Amino acid sequence: QVQLVESGGGLVQAGGSLRLSCAASGRTFSNYAMGWFRQAPGKEREFVAGITSGGFTWYADSVKGRFIISRDNAVYLQMNSLKPEDTAVYYCTADPSSTKVRLGGGSWGQGTQVTVSS
Repeated sequence: QVQLVESGGGLVQAGGSLRLSCAASGRTFSNYAMGWFRQAPGKEREFVAGITSGGFTWYADSVKGRFIISRDNAVYLQMNSLKPEDTAVYYCTADPSSTKVRLGGGSWGQGTQVTVSS
């Protein structure tokens, strides 16, 4: 079982940047795929970005060109050119299977709030 803890959320103006971090503990996760999802009030949780153990990345169309996912001993989400519609609770996820990460079937953190003001 992987325990995931997100950090780095906060309040930012539109056009600004934030960097989210997700630390994992409980076992070695270097061979895990990792990802970020988000959930806005009244909406379903949606995929944002993912990264395989080998560093291959993929993104939701809504964040391509603005967000960058990366990893070392943790996984990060650099969010640039933020928009009010990016406001949500952001969740980190992990699983040995990149397919499960893509589909939201991995382990979850508790989430971190990101609020973008207009």
